[in-house]
Amino acid sequence: MKDLAKIIGQRIRNYRTQRGLSQEKLAELAGCHPTYIGQLERGEKNATLESIDRIASSLQVSLSKLFENLGGENTAARNVPLECYEFLLTKSQEEQEQIIKILLEMDKYKSN
Repeated sequence: MKDLAKIIGQRIRNYRTQRGLSQEKLAELAGCHPTYIGQLERGEKNATLESIDRIASSLQVSLSKLFENLGGENTAARNVPLECYEFLLTKSQEEQEQIIKILLEMDKYKSN
């Protein structure tokens, strides 16, 4: 459960920074305390569904987007697609578009 809180917290931080919001501004928009936002982002607190809903709305992110690609597998294997997804969330739209262009170019030259 602690890992889930950290993943959701990191996603909240990623979307917040992507939107150029401070913790204080997000807290104001979501109707909660800035300390609470920090605790959520660090995975130190388990949020209520109501607070997650308000935070997601303030970030203009659907709940399904916030929770997509979570859980299910309890393996020790590295989940590279999920790591890539989490990495891309930390980037701006322009950076994401550049990354996909690079990947598509690399794919053209892969060895058969």
